Amino acid sequence: MSERPLNIRHFAALAATVRHGSVTRAARAINLTQPALTQAIARLEADLGCALFERGAAGMTPTEPALLLAPRADAALAHIGSPRVTGTQMRAFLALARAGSYAVAAEETGLSTASLHRAVADLAVALGQRLVDRRGRSVMLTPAGERRARGFGLAMAELRAGLAEVAAWQGKAAGRIVVGAMPLSRARWLPETMLRFVRDWPGVDVAVVEGSHAELAGPLRDGEIDLMLGALREAALLDDLEQEAVFEDRPALVMRAGHPLLALPTVDGAAMTAYPWILSGRDTPLRHYWEAMMRAVGADPPHVGIECGSVLTVRQLLRGSDALTLLSPAQLAVELDAGVLAMRPPPVPVTRTIGITTRQGWRPTAPQAAFVTLLHEVAEAGFA
Repeated sequence: MSERPLNIRHFAALAATVRHGSVTRAARAINLTQPALTQAIARLEADLGCALFERGAAGMTPTEPALLLAPRADAALAHIGSPRVTGTQMRAFLALARAGSYAVAAEETGLSTASLHRAVADLAVALGQRLVDRRGRSVMLTPAGERRARGFGLAMAELRAGLAEVAAWQGKAAGRIVVGAMPLSRARWLPETMLRFVRDWPGVDVAVVEGSHAELAGPLRDGEIDLMLGALREAALLDDLEQEAVFEDRPALVMRAGHPLLALPTVDGAAMTAYPWILSGRDTPLRHYWEAMMRAVGADPPHVGIECGSVLTVRQLLRGSDALTLLSPAQLAVELDAGVLAMRPPPVPVTRTIGITTRQGWRPTAPQAAFVTLLHEVAEAGFA
């Protein structure tokens, strides 16, 4: 069962009071009575276990926790886009959007199907928009529903970050970092970073979501993951994401030990087209690099009979055949060191840029910023 939903009105009261400096003006700005606003702030203070304001004749002076949390609350409210949305409705709708059916969403949240139906229906009325279409037992989000789901996901990411910053101010190392990991990052770079991070930040959880760029970009945009690691894409295709280069990877030709290609003094296009290839999908940078390499040596890229992004699967396929692949040596370091697989440089050097991808405007918490710093340090130390 997931945690109870956050009270959006409490965060709206906080942000308005920080912005206006008085209960009267803040209450008027967000259409609450003064007692209701005062009660909302008091309940948020009780939940957080700290004072958010110093009350005095001059008005409401925000404390350090309030100054940490208010910008996150403002950003969250902007993503939500309506003062009529409640935390319960957001929780229900996000669960439905991710699960694709009321039954699965109910199982994941611990709520009844009837409660989910009611919350999503109330949300649609509050927003004046149709958010879902039924497709038998499943549901599909309408275009408006997709936009709302993304906004709500980003709002929750901001609020979680704000709460983590308040906890850190209280001396409680808290929070969670969710990392989207493409294949290369999972070999050495990310594991070594995680080992160092958990020593420095033992109270902060780290979750790794594995997948391809196509599989991870959506969750990154939706606020479900915080940063994505792997081969960078053309910047023109990612207008809403930011990329930071960290290191250069130089893939090699990899094959089984004793492969006939290893005995040749040089490798040309004819030699490489004589064997089957196992490569990642057509839309991946590595596949594009391979195609460019084949053309550079005067050969048309041959048909790829097996497309596979799983290093574990590729490893076994290579061991049992004469197939070739183009991969980073770091991804198969154990097999190469054991002599089970072998490699040789490609006839044309191949270089791809590996780095960190985040949402535009992402403001990391202190643990998240420390994690990014460690990613750079680990790469510089040669663990990439």
